Amino acid sequence: MSTLTSVSGFPRIGQNRELKKIIEGYWKGANDLAAVKATAAELRAKHWKLQQAAGIDLIPSNDFSYYDQMLDTAILLNVIPKRYERLAFENPEDTLFAMARGYQGDKGDVTALPMKKWFTTNYHYLVPEVEPGEEIKLNSTKPFDEFNEAKALGILTKPVLIGPYTFLKLARTDQATELEYDKGLVNAVAAVYAEVLTKFNELGAQWLQLDEPYLVLDKEPGDVELFKTLYTKILAAKAGVKVLLNTYFGHIADVYETVNLLGFDGIGLDLNEGREENLEAVAKYGVASGTTIFAGVINGRNIWRNNYATSLGLVDALKQVTPNVAVSTASSLLHVPFSTEGETGIPADDLKHFAFAVEKLGELKEVAVLADATEDEKKASAALAANQALFDGTRVAADQAVADRVNGLTADDYVRQPAREERQKLQREALGLPLLPTTTIGSFPQTKEVRAERAKLRKGEITKEAYDEFIKAQIDACIKHQEEIGLDVLVHGEFERNDMVEYFGQNLNGFLFTKNAWVQSYGTRCVKPPIVWGDVSRAKPITVEWSAYAQSRTDHVMKGMLTGPVTILNWSWPREDITHEEQTKQLALAIRDEVLDLEAAGIKVIQIDEAALREKLPLRKSDWHVKYLDWAVPAFRLVHSAVKPTTQIHTHMCYSEFNDIIRDIDAMDADVISFEASRGDLVVLDAIHDAHFETEAGPGVYDIHSPRIPSEQEIEDRIYEILKKMDVEKVWINPDCGLKTRGNAETWPSLEHLVAAAKAVRAKLAK
Repeated sequence: MSTLTSVSGFPRIGQNRELKKIIEGYWKGANDLAAVKATAAELRAKHWKLQQAAGIDLIPSNDFSYYDQMLDTAILLNVIPKRYERLAFENPEDTLFAMARGYQGDKGDVTALPMKKWFTTNYHYLVPEVEPGEEIKLNSTKPFDEFNEAKALGILTKPVLIGPYTFLKLARTDQATELEYDKGLVNAVAAVYAEVLTKFNELGAQWLQLDEPYLVLDKEPGDVELFKTLYTKILAAKAGVKVLLNTYFGHIADVYETVNLLGFDGIGLDLNEGREENLEAVAKYGVASGTTIFAGVINGRNIWRNNYATSLGLVDALKQVTPNVAVSTASSLLHVPFSTEGETGIPADDLKHFAFAVEKLGELKEVAVLADATEDEKKASAALAANQALFDGTRVAADQAVADRVNGLTADDYVRQPAREERQKLQREALGLPLLPTTTIGSFPQTKEVRAERAKLRKGEITKEAYDEFIKAQIDACIKHQEEIGLDVLVHGEFERNDMVEYFGQNLNGFLFTKNAWVQSYGTRCVKPPIVWGDVSRAKPITVEWSAYAQSRTDHVMKGMLTGPVTILNWSWPREDITHEEQTKQLALAIRDEVLDLEAAGIKVIQIDEAALREKLPLRKSDWHVKYLDWAVPAFRLVHSAVKPTTQIHTHMCYSEFNDIIRDIDAMDADVISFEASRGDLVVLDAIHDAHFETEAGPGVYDIHSPRIPSEQEIEDRIYEILKKMDVEKVWINPDCGLKTRGNAETWPSLEHLVAAAKAVRAKLAK
C-alpha cells in the first residue's frame, strides 16, 4: 500500500488575488454577492483540481473562507453576538462581514470583533465572543455544501474544521475575559461536532480533519481534562468517518500519550517545529494499532525547497515505531504564496531553491513516492539527486564586511545613555509638546492615484523626477491637512512606500523580491514578503531625503518612520542556512545607520516599528527568552542606542497579546510605544499598570481596520479609560495602526474626532 499524502489546507485568496478583488468590489458596491460567490466557487474548484492533478490523496475542503476560518467556526456554532444579529441582514455573508469589519450604516453602528495573530504567524483571526446564555447549535451548512461541491466534481475531499478545544481556548466572553468551561458549554460544543461527524458520515466522507494547534501550547490546569471531555463525546459519534487530529506550530509531547489513547484514526504532527519532542513522544509511547501518524514534513510556513533526505529520515524514524505513516504538510499552505510560476524577476538559478504552495504539492508527492521506494530505487532516483544538489555546496557567498561588523559588537553597543527617565525630561523640554500629544502611526491612505503613479514609474512610463514631484505634492497636502486639524506630531504619510518591509528590503543588500507572491494577512489584506537571500547591509540612505523634505515643510515636529530589524525579518522569508539571531543583528546594524542619518538630518522624533515582535514569540514559555527575547530585544536596543538623549525614539506594535511580555517591551528602552488596543478593549492597560511601565505609551483609541468613523465622544470616553490606568504625562493619543489601507473619506473625520477628543480632555484636566 502506497504512503498516503495529505494537505492540511490550501491558499484561498487566489493566484492573482481574485477573492480579494471581488470581495472588496462588493464592499464598494461595484459588484453583487452573486459575483462573489461565483468567483469563490471557481477558486475552490481550481484548487481542488490542482491538488488532484498533483496526486494528493486527502485534499482539504472547508479550508476556504470569505474572511477567516475562526469566524466561520463561530458562525457554525451559532456564536454570533446579538449586536450583529440585530442588524438583520438578508444575507448571512453581510453578517459575517459586519463581525469581521464592523458596520456603520442604515441598519446600525457596531464595532468589529477583536482580532489577534494566529499563533506565531502574520495571519490574523477573529476572536469569537460567547455571550451569556448563548444557544450553541449547528448553524451553518458551509462545510457540507463545500464537500458536496467537490464531490460533484468527482473529488472526495477531507473536510477541515477548527477543533473544539482550540475554538474554546481562543474564544472569550463578551466582557473580554476568558471563558469558563462549564459543563453545559462544553457539552453543547461537543454535541455540534458530533452532529457534524454524523452528517459527514451520511454524505460519504472518509476522513475529517480537526485542527487543534492550541495543543502545542503549555497546558493550564484543566486543559487536558477539557480536551478529553470534548473528544470522548465527539469520537463516540464518528461511525464510518476517520478522524484526523491535526496539530502544528510546535510539539504535543506533554499530551501525546493522552491523544494516542483516545483512539484517533490519525494524528498530525509538525516535524518542522517541535520535531525532536514529537519524535521522542512517539518513540516513548508508541502508536495505537488503528492510528496513522501524519508526518508533517513539508513546511507550510517557508518558501525554501524541502530537503528530501531530511524528510525521508523523519518518515523512516516513525516507521521504526509504526508502519502506519502518511506524509503531510506540517500546517496549512495558507501561509505561503500560491506558485513560483511567472516569477520572472528572480533568476532561474535562484528560483529553483523556492517552493510555494503549488510546488509543495509536488514535493509532498515525491517524498511519498520515495518513502515507498527501496534503497536501490532511491539511489537511482533522479528526483532525489536533483533535490540533493540544491543543498550541496554554498548557495551564496558570505559578506566579510558584514561579518566583521557583527563580530565587532560589544555590550556597550546595546545600551543607550542616559537612563530613560532622564531622557524623557530632556525630550519634553526639547519638543515642547502639550499634555496628551496627538499623532498617527505613520502611513496615510494609499489612493488609486498613488498606486497608479508608482506603477507608471515601475513600467518606465514617467521619469523619476516626475514621480518625485508627485510624491512631494502628496506629502505637502498631507502635512497641510494634519496642521489644519491640529495634530501635534506629524508624519509625511509614506506615499513613496509600497510596503513597510519590502520598501526597506529594496534599499538593503541581500534581498530578493517576487512579482506576485502574495500571502493573506487578514480578510482581504495580503502582503508580499521579500526574501532574505544573503548577508544584509544598507545599500544607501533609505528614508532620509523624504523625511528631511517633510520636516522642511512644517514647523511642527515631524516623525521619521522606520521598520525595525525584528519586524523586517519576521515579515520576510528568512534564510534557513544561518540563525534568525544572526540575520536580525545584520538588519539592526543597517537600520542603526539609518537612524543616525535621520538624526543628523534634523529629525527629532524617530519611530522604529516593531509591529511583529510578539508574533514569533515561541509558544512554550520556557523557550521565550533563550530562543527569542534574549536576542530580539537587544537587537532593537542596538538600533537606537547611539542617538542623542533629546532624540525621542518611538516604536509601534500591532495585533498581539502584550500582557505577558510587557516587561520585555519596557526593556526595549524606547521612549514611546504605540500599540493596538481598541479591538482588545484596552485590556493591556492592566498589564501596563501592574508592571509600572516606564515607557510613554499610546494605546490605540480607535480601530483602523474597520471602515466605521468613531465619534468624538467615543474617543473621549476611551481616553478616560486609559487615564484610569496610566499617568497622564505618559499617555499619547493615536489610532491603533497605520492608515494606509483606509480611505480619505473615513480617515480625516476620524482624526478630527481624535484631536477634538484629546483637546476636550486636556481642557477638563486643566480646570
